[in-house]
Amino acid sequence: MKKEVTIYDIARKLNLSTATVSRALDNNALVKEKTKEKVMAAAEKMGYRQNLLAKNLRQQQSRTIGVLLHEVNSYFATSVLAGIEKITTQEKYDILIAHSNEDGLREIANTKNLFNKRVDGLIVSQAMTSTGTDHFMPYIDRGIPVIFFDRVPKNISCTKIIIDNLQTGYNATAHLIQQGYRRIAHITASLERNVYNERFKGYKKALKKYNIPYDEALVGICSLDHTETLQALNQLLLQQPDAFFITNDFAAAVCINELHRLGYHIPDDIGVVGYNNDVLGSLITPKLSTVDYPGILMGELAAQELINAIKQTKKEQRPDKRIVLSSELIIRESSVPPRSKVNRKTENN
Repeated sequence: MKKEVTIYDIARKLNLSTATVSRALDNNALVKEKTKEKVMAAAEKMGYRQNLLAKNLRQQQSRTIGVLLHEVNSYFATSVLAGIEKITTQEKYDILIAHSNEDGLREIANTKNLFNKRVDGLIVSQAMTSTGTDHFMPYIDRGIPVIFFDRVPKNISCTKIIIDNLQTGYNATAHLIQQGYRRIAHITASLERNVYNERFKGYKKALKKYNIPYDEALVGICSLDHTETLQALNQLLLQQPDAFFITNDFAAAVCINELHRLGYHIPDDIGVVGYNNDVLGSLITPKLSTVDYPGILMGELAAQELINAIKQTKKEQRPDKRIVLSSELIIRESSVPPRSKVNRKTENN
């Protein structure tokens, strides 16, 4: 096995001190450019690998950020990761990615694991079944910054990045009402999670605004996976809805496919609005109206806020900070019926 090249080997070859070689490899301004070039060339030729782990440990930093997602197999998750990686790359941080797969116990285990790997900070979106925040307290107690995004807790002081879920839920429902739909069903996930609870409140607010009675039988709560979404859809169809506001584009696509199979025409018979602006929404027929979710921007902000907090010299208790990103309703074919249908419904109401 070939011996690992060290800075001592480079120093002997170039007749320089190890301190000079070390500074040159770190691009230190105290070293002349000509010397830096000579050291870099020798390091590359000799196959030197800088031991960043040892260097970071000496500086009591890992230069690593933990990212704990509730899932990884969605367009939103990959968008957030792209935003995080853009900033961490610029700032020369590595990221360690873990995901809970919507399991609260797995979230706890991953939180502990990332803590033991000595990450300098943590970016989190909570699992569907996550309860409590005690597993984040070791970070808070040590002054290690934690940033929550999308699914955020209430009872912990830190930075939280969200969109206005109540307003977007209202906008989606109001749009369907304005198109002439009146029996609007709502398919969503656990109302214990902030995002779904706020969207549900927006749905109810729009109904109240347009004097449409709220009907509990028109609300289906499920995991939003394929099987449970189909079960919720078929149960709600017994209530004869004329539209669906669904808080996830994948679930909306599942519903559209099943509605086609059952002989419904969209948007003529039933209108549909989804949520997240997933790529698949523009690929299905009809194209899906949806709420835009700026995942890349959310990831960028989360990473920058975290790195800024890491760079703070004082490890004091950080105040609760709430960042709300703007989002818009994207209107496509799935929620705009023929104008004659709208006029007829308006006249009847």
